[in-house]
Amino acid sequence: MSAWIEMISDENADENLLETLKMARTPHGTVDNVMRVHSLRPNTMKGHVVLYRAALHDDANTLPTWLQETISSYVSILNDCPYSLANHWANARHLIADEARADTIESALNADTPEQAFEGAELLAMRYTRKLTRTPADMVKTDVDELREAGFSDGEILEINQIVGYFNYVNRLLNGLGVTTDGDIVGYYAKSE
Repeated sequence: MSAWIEMISDENADENLLETLKMARTPHGTVDNVMRVHSLRPNTMKGHVVLYRAALHDDANTLPTWLQETISSYVSILNDCPYSLANHWANARHLIADEARADTIESALNADTPEQAFEGAELLAMRYTRKLTRTPADMVKTDVDELREAGFSDGEILEINQIVGYFNYVNRLLNGLGVTTDGDIVGYYAKSE
């Protein structure tokens, strides 16, 4: 476990925290540091788990999962958040399932030139992601209109918005408390050892 504040282990957790940690467990059976950092305030952990799963892992979401994870990664690149980037780029790369395509996307996002890897609706989603992350006060109705005209439904536009908003929140949580992946199993699709 690694952060600039205390994180309570399972062994030292009271009943309330243990119940919350149970809710936050990954498919690997572990609690990632992104959630454990809330251990001094279990209610914020509960809220975080619900928000995370609604933004990225809800069955009602219709955006392709690889695109959700790529948007997550782009926000994390823009915010220089190595924790979220490590996890969500590993997920995106797995879901893209094409190493050359994933390399092209990774290079383009790291260079902040998504037009080198995307076109059409996907490029507009990346531009919306950048603008909402970097200059949120500059957002205008036409930013949403363009996404709709490119073929995204209003529900999918909301999904993009929520992913961008969530990752701006979590990047600041992680960077502001010095949370690292030390001890975590990186990536949702990683195999536990």
